[in-house]
Amino acid sequence: MFGEKTNSMVVAILLLGLLLHCGSAQAKIYNVGDAMGWDYGADEWNKGKSFKAGDILVFKYDVGAHNVAVVDKANYDSCTAPSNAKIYASGNDRVTLKKGTNYFICTFPTHCDFGMKISAFAA
Repeated sequence: MFGEKTNSMVVAILLLGLLLHCGSAQAKIYNVGDAMGWDYGADEWNKGKSFKAGDILVFKYDVGAHNVAVVDKANYDSCTAPSNAKIYASGNDRVTLKKGTNYFICTFPTHCDFGMKISAFAA
């Protein structure tokens, strides 16, 4: 019914769809803090975890109680966020990890000082 050329196109499209699906299936989704969510003491949550570039961190917290700022190492160490920092505040923030070390803090006063920060190295 279909010509050989049409069959080849159908097979090529199916293979492309399979490749695209497999590529996206490799990314893992991590809930920061597991059942506790994004809260004090989160700085220990990442211990023993292996992240890859493209993995997704989900920060869950009560809106207005916390936030998530993407910072560099110096700001992570000093618990400060520069004025141009990307800040999430939805209470269900999804952040895709970039290759290298990714740093996140809560900018609410004293929260970072009490461990509301994480660094995640993504291979």
